[in-house]
Amino acid sequence: MIKRMPTNCGDNTCPSCTAAGDFIFLAHHAGGGNEKDVASQMKAALEKVKKTLESVGAEMNDMVQLNLYLRNLEDFEKARKVFNEYFDEGNFPTRMTTTTDFIDAHCLCMVDGTAYKPGVGNK
Repeated sequence: MIKRMPTNCGDNTCPSCTAAGDFIFLAHHAGGGNEKDVASQMKAALEKVKKTLESVGAEMNDMVQLNLYLRNLEDFEKARKVFNEYFDEGNFPTRMTTTTDFIDAHCLCMVDGTAYKPGVGNK
């Protein structure tokens, strides 16, 4: 069974996540565009991820892979430190980090990824 959740970004062509079988594929999540620092934006983005996962019965520690997109490479350490607030020690998802431009000129970071939760696609 495939279950698509409503958008988190106002674009109806982009579900916030798709649950397929035991996997949850997350769309891009950004947040705190009014904030000027990457740590605040990371917290807002990860709060949105948390809310999206909860909408399908999963949690942050169910994340198995995460992509971190940064506008500025210099923000990496500040962004990375925020992960400690959202994942249990020793339970961090694998991560790929890259830099990019964003459509929103105020966006400093964005995340997407994959979670695994047995039975989630059958709910």
